[in-house]
Amino acid sequence: MSAHLSLILGGARSGKSRRAEVLAACSLAPVVYVATCATTLADAEMRDRIGAHQIRRPANWLTVENRFDLPALFAELSGRTILLDCLTLWLSFHCEAMEEKFLLDYLRASLFVAKSNAHNILIVSNELGMGMVPSNPIGRSFRDLCGRANQLVAAEADFVEFQIAGLPLVLKGELLP
Repeated sequence: MSAHLSLILGGARSGKSRRAEVLAACSLAPVVYVATCATTLADAEMRDRIGAHQIRRPANWLTVENRFDLPALFAELSGRTILLDCLTLWLSFHCEAMEEKFLLDYLRASLFVAKSNAHNILIVSNELGMGMVPSNPIGRSFRDLCGRANQLVAAEADFVEFQIAGLPLVLKGELLP
């Protein structure tokens, strides 16, 4: 089985998560929402953001939280539509414990497993490279990691869309009906 991989990119509050949710809702397969924010580390404002996302989700969607082992998770979710929101938070969870090369290899392996098992995969990610250059090396390094990860996913993706002010701009491929 070969899955259809879509990447939905955008800046903060661009509408990328809502767009991915609409696309996932059109799927014929059951939807699993993989939330990549470590809820145990979330502050009050982040908990409010998480709550807003939870309220928007249809009741029949399965939600997976606090699971960051994507290859194992994708294998478990065989035949389903997977909405991963978001790649940037997943990277931030792993970036302190894993060197960039190994993290990107892990992401590549995760995509391989997902495309081999899932029905449809939608990955939401932040485009950080269009903002200000971070003033410190850690910030610049993370921005660069996210850019490389987005390039990796975009190269593997069948469909890539960029959200700007809630409007979609198709960068690659055709959206599945």
